[in-house]
Amino acid sequence: MADHSPPDTTRGHGTQRGGKSGKVADFRYKRPSRPEAKQGDRRNAPRRDGGFVSRPTSKLHDQTGQLPRKQAYAALDLGTNNCRLLIARPSGENFTVIDAFSRVVRLGEGLAASGKLSDEAMERTLAALHVCAEKLRRRNVRLARSVATEACRRASNGPAFIRRVKRETGIMLDIISAQEEARLAVLGCHVLLEEGNGPAIIFDIGGGSTELVLVQPGEKVPRILDWLSVPWGVVSLTDTVDGSDETHDLRLDRYMNMRRTVGRSFAEFAERIRDYTRSTEPIRLLGTSGTVTTLASLHLELPQYDRRAVDGLIVPSIAMRDISNRLSRMSGPDRKRLPCIGDDRANLVIAGCAILESILDIWPAEQLGVADRGIREGILRSLIAADVEGDRSRATVQRMREQDV
Repeated sequence: MADHSPPDTTRGHGTQRGGKSGKVADFRYKRPSRPEAKQGDRRNAPRRDGGFVSRPTSKLHDQTGQLPRKQAYAALDLGTNNCRLLIARPSGENFTVIDAFSRVVRLGEGLAASGKLSDEAMERTLAALHVCAEKLRRRNVRLARSVATEACRRASNGPAFIRRVKRETGIMLDIISAQEEARLAVLGCHVLLEEGNGPAIIFDIGGGSTELVLVQPGEKVPRILDWLSVPWGVVSLTDTVDGSDETHDLRLDRYMNMRRTVGRSFAEFAERIRDYTRSTEPIRLLGTSGTVTTLASLHLELPQYDRRAVDGLIVPSIAMRDISNRLSRMSGPDRKRLPCIGDDRANLVIAGCAILESILDIWPAEQLGVADRGIREGILRSLIAADVEGDRSRATVQRMREQDV
């Protein structure tokens, strides 16, 4: 089971837009019924398809020009906080998710202080990866790509952990660069950008880093104009900025320290893109992360997380700022009681809010697009595209050989 890296070349006052990231077969990814909307503007924008268009030509494809349904592709994203897996099959212009897995593993816990992955974090992560390996064995996976991001990039024992994962699970993790991480995130969610002219920013607030990508949308995949990766994600920022949760004033002081820390990291990038913010075109912004999906859920007042309601939502930026400020002043126990946050996110969401507000400071869009998709979907599109292109090339070579006979 080898991994292959393809070449790079509702509710509420929100607007739902964007196409599906794939038809959903696995029950954990089925879209539940959309909740009723609160009073307010609910503009239903036309949906754009988010799948990969393929017109294969080789014998590996059936008479309809599609890859046979038994062919499956897998994408595994091991981040600083989460381990996520998607297994999908091509389905016309979409792909169908046939299996999925997601678990909070906190791989980067304590990394900021020690510079190493802890034994406890590695054991938690290996347990999750064993589950992923079993799923990959049970599915007829044609191609898979497994990537590791900031935690493994920063940890002194990251490469050793990657070797251990291969030895114990058979999964070959590729520690990708921040630039590749940004590219895959854009590839996975750019279809949810609001329509319009001029550049836009797509951002990904992760556990150990945040990527901001200035893009110029094109016919298929946006062209990257500039990008930035900073080592501040919800885990690394939480672990680095000390503070107390005891009183309102202490909570606010820590939050402002987080904002200042991130703001300094964004300063040079903010200067580079300053001219773009003066465009006469509306400024567009799209976020893919647990932070934006969590805040969008709170904006919609969802009793529990609903991917169908959140993925593709357009939310006023002022509403996201208001929620961020409210959370920053709440105590930990109060945050835990909020729907869609719970124990896992109660502490980390504050850092996410600080990063989000810092992004809005440098790219003052009036509204924010929300994506519950990203790196894994980008990997799947890359795998399918590379596979189809390879089949086309092999079919061309075969035809040339037959003509020479």
